[in-house]
Amino acid sequence: MPELLDRRAFLAGAAGALASGQASAATPPNVVFIYCDDLGYGDLGCYGSPLRTPNLDRMAQEGMRFTQFYSANPVCSPSRAALMTGRYPTRVGVPRVLFPKDTTGLPDSEITIAQTLKTRGYKTMCVGKWHLGHLPQYLPTNRGFDEYFGIPYSNDMTPRVLLHNTEVVEQTATLETLTPRYTEQALKFIERSKGSPFFLYMPHTYPHIPLGASARFRGKSKAGLYGDVVEEIDWSVGEVLGALKKRGLDNNTVVMFSSDNGPWYQGSAGRLRGRKGMTWEGGVREPFLARFPGRIPKGKTCGGIASTMDILPTLAQLCGAAPPKNPLDGIDIWPMLSGAKGEIEREALLYFDDVHLQCARWGRWKLHLSRYNSVAYSPAPAAGRVNFTLKQPELYDVINDQDESYDVAPENPRVVAEIRTRIDRLMATFPEPI
Repeated sequence: MPELLDRRAFLAGAAGALASGQASAATPPNVVFIYCDDLGYGDLGCYGSPLRTPNLDRMAQEGMRFTQFYSANPVCSPSRAALMTGRYPTRVGVPRVLFPKDTTGLPDSEITIAQTLKTRGYKTMCVGKWHLGHLPQYLPTNRGFDEYFGIPYSNDMTPRVLLHNTEVVEQTATLETLTPRYTEQALKFIERSKGSPFFLYMPHTYPHIPLGASARFRGKSKAGLYGDVVEEIDWSVGEVLGALKKRGLDNNTVVMFSSDNGPWYQGSAGRLRGRKGMTWEGGVREPFLARFPGRIPKGKTCGGIASTMDILPTLAQLCGAAPPKNPLDGIDIWPMLSGAKGEIEREALLYFDDVHLQCARWGRWKLHLSRYNSVAYSPAPAAGRVNFTLKQPELYDVINDQDESYDVAPENPRVVAEIRTRIDRLMATFPEPI
């Protein structure tokens, strides 16, 4: 009888640990994180788009949809650095977009999600755009990933090489077949990883321009090539979800979907102001879906504030891995994902463009402090692209004024002062140049 009681106590304790988000030591969940490039907040059907995204819409119905999920930066490389490390890109040495001429990348001193999960025995693969350094020492295979397949930076950069691990398999990647090939690699990785926990990081090249869609999807949407590309990405998501279900992995896999920043030339930011390269909501607020049958409630919408920097600490907790020793700027958002809490109190979120602090979000409030004189998709002004400090900070209530149309700073001096105090406290922890 004591042995039976001990067994019951053990099982009860294990169930309690799972309910709180801590994975069982024997069965840590698989993780799939699908990340688009330049997909807008308003580009999915479940966020109001007319584009056909049935698989992503179903993912929202079978999981949770966030309405206030943010990137730490409105452009590619910095947003990915924040996702991979759980830290501000300005803190980890990737404050701007990296180009093929650059010889730098994410420093070895930073620990990625893949490296974190490797400590728990995870198999890992990155399929798609990396953009955190293209030299061998900076590629995914040196940052915790067992395997890599993709273009190491944006598809508008040359040479547009397609890599498998560190080897060039196509000198100029064929854009029209890119999404199907990424999907094929992802499905093969899932098949190979049966019997072991795995982390699939799938940062799609699209809908960053130049666009390319396969013959199966080209000309099929009602929104031109951009729509074709988004609908093919949706197909790819469906293929991944289908593979998990077919192999009996569905109930032990958390799948997340988001984008690195707002839309560029095409695409929709919904009702939000601004686009890629801008720290208005349209440049930094992203779609975010999370699905984990039995663990994340179905059909729920979460209005709590969350960030790409929260993914690493959340997955570390969920998968039973020790977080990196570097102080993290993200927080564990599992209480929101599990439905236990609608929001989590947190420190102000900072938004940078290059090394310049642009604005900060605290609760319902967003304080703008500086702004560039141009946007990424416009010709550079004659004087060059310059960051200007605003004569007076602008305060917006982004809950009631999500398109940031009404500056309410004059009526809320205490809120402005509180956010500035928080900014000063946070900025003191950054490297001296920042």
